[in-house]
Amino acid sequence: MTHQVHAFEPPERFVAGTVGPPGERTFFLQARGGGRLVSVALEKVQVSLLAEKLEELLSEAQRRFGVQLPEAIPVTGDNDPLDTPVDEEFRVGTLGLAFDVDTATVVIEAIAAGETEVEVELGDADDDTDEDPDEPDEDLDRLRVRLTPEATRAFIERARRVVNAGRPPCPLCGQPLDPAGHLCPRHNGYHR
Repeated sequence: MTHQVHAFEPPERFVAGTVGPPGERTFFLQARGGGRLVSVALEKVQVSLLAEKLEELLSEAQRRFGVQLPEAIPVTGDNDPLDTPVDEEFRVGTLGLAFDVDTATVVIEAIAAGETEVEVELGDADDDTDEDPDEPDEDLDRLRVRLTPEATRAFIERARRVVNAGRPPCPLCGQPLDPAGHLCPRHNGYHR
């Protein structure tokens, strides 16, 4: 079976975004460049973890390799919607991160979910990696993006805004509040 590697080194635009109303949103990573547009679907928790781990990767790169990091991107960053059409290429099962010391860039790889894959993995790696028996199947589609630290910081800020733009949490149990009401377990199932 052939697989596709959608490589953007670097992309014109790489963002996390959603389609649908709060509570029914589908999350996407979208890369655009060279006349191509690739959108891959993933879970909200994957977007949140990706932003968190990218922040850790940048801090580690600064500590170990002396990489100059940009200041936090102001809120006036990329707030545009996803480019259309939003056609899902595949659903992400595994996310891989690496820092390339030679080019001082962050490499993000989103790998399609295999048929037997159940759990979400997020791994950090330096620029030199050895073969790992837990390596995802080579026959799976991939989206590979190479970003500068500045572009990575902008991606992190937007991803956090996208994740936080959903339904507000219940102050008692932390579950999302629906517009029609919420059956809070802390109130023994009564609407709140």
